[in-house]
Amino acid sequence: MNPVPHSYIEESVNSALTEDIGSGDITSTIIPEDEVSLANVISRERAIICGIDWFEEVFSQLDPNVYIDWEVDDGDEVEANQQLCTLSGPTRSLLTGERTALNFLQTLSGTATLTRRYVDAIKNTQAKLLDTRKTIPGLRLAQKYAVSCGGGFNHRIGLFDAILIKENHIHAAGGITEAIAAARFNNPDMPVEIEVENIDQLQQAIASQVERVLLDNFDVKLLRKAVTLTNKQLQLEASGGVNLDTINAIAQTGVDFISCGSLTKDVIAIDLSMRFI
Repeated sequence: MNPVPHSYIEESVNSALTEDIGSGDITSTIIPEDEVSLANVISRERAIICGIDWFEEVFSQLDPNVYIDWEVDDGDEVEANQQLCTLSGPTRSLLTGERTALNFLQTLSGTATLTRRYVDAIKNTQAKLLDTRKTIPGLRLAQKYAVSCGGGFNHRIGLFDAILIKENHIHAAGGITEAIAAARFNNPDMPVEIEVENIDQLQQAIASQVERVLLDNFDVKLLRKAVTLTNKQLQLEASGGVNLDTINAIAQTGVDFISCGSLTKDVIAIDLSMRFI
């Protein structure tokens, strides 16, 4: 994925700060206004770091007198108790921005870290790991960026940049052949992907010459059959029932892609801590 537009980061951070600060940080007023401090951020566990731009934007919007010195980059793997950065600046600003900045960094690092685990599980195969649209509302681009930092690949960003005909589309359109024909008529220059649930539907998709088929909840035996049947005529994407215990066996069937909603919907934030020095 390309770098996330700065305007998107600004908007996300502004919304998060407004949500947290509201009418003002009433607790931090116990600190003298002219006091300055040093602090560092530590990772409490092994992780893939992601979200540096969001972290920096928090303090950029709060106080231009906060300075951050990073020891890592997005995509870097860190160990438990490793220092990520040092901050210096007005104490009140450091305290006010602490939670929002860490929320972005730990959440996106969580997505990147989980993605890396999945990528490592299929590194001995040809399959590429894809994300989905099952993202936290308002953080679509951020999470997809985190997936790329973890070594995965982005599927479509939204409903506007790729055609994926799913079960309900097929039902509403009157069938697989009809759905594909309508998609091609409306967007003749875009490749078509369609979701199928059995071999009969796959054969209909092959006959319609789609560019990619999403094999929904096929078991390993059926995935192998699908790979043999298509014989590289089109791309195959496996989806459903994908987890760290199953993904290698799925990849070994010879599918081109494996999409996994867990990368972005089952997020466990990385344990990070900001400590004043």
